[in-house]
Amino acid sequence: MASINYYTKEGLKKLKDELEYMKSVERPRISEQIAEARDKGDLSENAEYDAAKEAQGLLEMKISKLEDVIANARVLDASQVDTSKVMVLSSVKIRNIQNGAEMKYTLVSESEADLKSGKISINSPIGKGLMGKKIGDKAEIQVPSGKITFEVVDISMG
Repeated sequence: MASINYYTKEGLKKLKDELEYMKSVERPRISEQIAEARDKGDLSENAEYDAAKEAQGLLEMKISKLEDVIANARVLDASQVDTSKVMVLSSVKIRNIQNGAEMKYTLVSESEADLKSGKISINSPIGKGLMGKKIGDKAEIQVPSGKITFEVVDISMG
């Protein structure tokens, strides 16, 4: 049973575009490489043919995996998200209890995570630690440098 993942409209479109690229550009390119290698003669000693067949297998596996992800993807409508607690697509302002530093993150699916733009995965240690918390709740989160306690300051829609 594949797990359901939640995406923004943009995130799901990006996945669909990637799948389309693999099917319409990568697949024909590899088929062409196999045909060229086949034309070079004896397949038993043809490293180009073996490499192209292996690349084809890997691509087909990636396509199949991505098709499963898309089939089990659900688009979250920001207007339907409950902002009383931290969920997928929530923008969360947190304060580090130890040093008072405040940060703001938007919790997204793993494939949409981008720390530079403040988007963290719901599967990351911080994402998991914040899920379900309400304003004023404290979350003790295990990070590589040890345990950090954060207080949820604000929850809004990303």
